[in-house]
Amino acid sequence: MSAFHEVSLPLPFALGASGGPERRVDIVALGSGAEARNTPWAHGRRRYDIGGAARTLDELHTLIAFFEARRGKLHGFRFRDPFDFKSCAPAQTVSASDQVLGEGDGERTVFQLTKAYGEGAGAYVRPIAKPIAGTVQAALNGVACAPEDFEVDTTTGEITFTAVPLEGAAVTAGFQFETPVRFDLDRLDLTMDGFGAGRAIAVPLVEIRL
Repeated sequence: MSAFHEVSLPLPFALGASGGPERRVDIVALGSGAEARNTPWAHGRRRYDIGGAARTLDELHTLIAFFEARRGKLHGFRFRDPFDFKSCAPAQTVSASDQVLGEGDGERTVFQLTKAYGEGAGAYVRPIAKPIAGTVQAALNGVACAPEDFEVDTTTGEITFTAVPLEGAAVTAGFQFETPVRFDLDRLDLTMDGFGAGRAIAVPLVEIRL
């Protein structure tokens, strides 16, 4: 039975990755020459290839062990997207005001971490399910919360406040996060390039929904 393993792909493989988000859009050409466009996906999906990250036999050995422990495609795992792993831009410093999670209603204490792409009504809001432990900051109406004022479930991305946010209070957060993925191949195709050196032909990863 498939499961999700709360383990991270070793960081050197992430730093050597290529890839990014994809969207599915169905396009129908009308008789007038215009197009009708629609998407069945509410959320985008990321795809990556980490094949170019492994250069030495020891690195390939680490990759083999990780692949076998996940049983190939069977089990998901955490992956740090080198292009998108913060609530802010990669070169910026995370702050508690980075992302708006919602507004207090005087009753609700649990909020889902999210990241908005774009601005206004056209912005895409992405649920963040795998925040990195110890990186989450939160604020209410711009006032930073103390660590004891909230708890974060790093397996779901839910943040729970110990006291109910007041009605109308802006709930914001900042964080680092990882993307839930699985291997998207049934076998590793490895090759020797020389003494102590080798490479993986291609090792695709695909984002999964939990």
